[in-house]
Amino acid sequence: MTPLIHIAPQLLSAPEWITPMLFLITVGACMLLQEGKLAAEGAAWAARLFFAAAVFLAGAVVLAGPMRIELAAWGPAKLALLIDPLSALMLTLVSFLGLIVTRYSINYLEGDPGQARFSRWLVITLSSVLVLVASSNLLMFTAAWIATSLSLHQLLTFYRERPAAVIAARKKFIISRLADACMITALVLVWHGHGTWEFHELFANPVGPHMGLVAGLFVAAAMLKSAQFPFHSWLPDTLETPTPVSALMHAGIINAGGFLIVRMSPLITQSPVALNTLALLGAFTALFASVIMMTQTSIKKSLAWSTVAQMGFMMLQCGLGAFALAMMHIVAHSLYKAHAFLSSGSVVNLTKSAWTPVGRPAAHPLVVLGSLAVSIAVGFGMATALGVTLQSDPGHTLLIVVFIMAMAHLLWTLWSSSIRQRLILRGLGIAAAATAACFALHAGFEHLLAASVPAYAPLRSGVEHAVIFLVALLFLAVLVFQSQLPAWASRPAFARFYVHASNGFYLGTLFSRLTQKLTA
Repeated sequence: MTPLIHIAPQLLSAPEWITPMLFLITVGACMLLQEGKLAAEGAAWAARLFFAAAVFLAGAVVLAGPMRIELAAWGPAKLALLIDPLSALMLTLVSFLGLIVTRYSINYLEGDPGQARFSRWLVITLSSVLVLVASSNLLMFTAAWIATSLSLHQLLTFYRERPAAVIAARKKFIISRLADACMITALVLVWHGHGTWEFHELFANPVGPHMGLVAGLFVAAAMLKSAQFPFHSWLPDTLETPTPVSALMHAGIINAGGFLIVRMSPLITQSPVALNTLALLGAFTALFASVIMMTQTSIKKSLAWSTVAQMGFMMLQCGLGAFALAMMHIVAHSLYKAHAFLSSGSVVNLTKSAWTPVGRPAAHPLVVLGSLAVSIAVGFGMATALGVTLQSDPGHTLLIVVFIMAMAHLLWTLWSSSIRQRLILRGLGIAAAATAACFALHAGFEHLLAASVPAYAPLRSGVEHAVIFLVALLFLAVLVFQSQLPAWASRPAFARFYVHASNGFYLGTLFSRLTQKLTA
């Protein structure tokens, strides 16, 4: 039997908690009535108020526990916020990213005639995301989901004179409407099966009619929103937008699909088929995008394909039931990707690890094997100490294996240049410190989110064990591929492969042509 989370938050009156924050947010919104740089500064002040409110609510959760704040009700439609550890974490993360992006935008677009329009849509988009993560019911969640997409479309088409930006935005618009259709259909089915949209009531009684279909619709919506294969090509094509939009989208909005899965995890865990599908497609997307990422020569293109790969791996984590680990991944990836995009102009001259590394020979097989051996010893040693075994949790074991491969990649990158004693000791120290930090953070997030996400470790069938083993082999194949690329780069077959991979195997081109036909 799958353990379920029953959130029973205390109901707080709106005036007691919300009125002061609404006043401050209204003051910030009024600042956006200014023009030019004043509007951009108003957006930054609004973001500061959002962040202050998020920190305040996070502190309230720590002191008072989960709470549901109902502002208004119109029959079954309720304007209410669910502030639990999960939403408090996301509110703090998104508002912090908004604070950084709006501050960056002041000087980035200074003098642009559309700066005021950009600032207003930026705040509207940020507000929609914050409402989404704080929603206490599926109706409000779906409305914020749609509003986020529509407001983001205005930012993606900020430079309407750029044909590439317009086509990419249209691709995103079509895919987002498919995701919206999935959410609206799920909304109707949930009401038909349960007679309520409130999360705490749904999570208390997740079993009901249509639940397998509802879980499948949530998974489909999440994969469409998070640029999963084969609906991924719009994300690398949206780089014609201003850099602050790229940072906010890749660090924040793209995580909406993952948050949907984690928030609805008590319902989605009722359908192992939906979770297994999510894990398989997520793993394929991660491997597919990581190979293409190695062929990119543009910093921003490489970052975009990295986002696709990271979202795929996050979906794999969710599909295996590691919801707390997925949230840790979301936080780490968001902070890294925001910094990477906002500082991308300052790293152009840095040596880039591409598929044909300059000045570095192919890793010797013994170095690769040695790196794997050290990573296995450290990774499984830590896992054994924490009581994680293949028999008890094969899904989590797969994630440990993937972590070991990533650690092996780091070590052979370090050791392939030299096998000096100093580098060997440094590599061992890095492996031990990184492994300890990763497991400690994972344990911390599991403790933090224990009241918000279910513990999912079902008995796996023989087919599921075979699929998990196959996914591990595929990740190993990519590791070997990365380590030996410099030696294989001169071969004609790999030169042809490079050309195809650098173009994303032309899936984006085909989708662009289809988009042009549909929107002509």
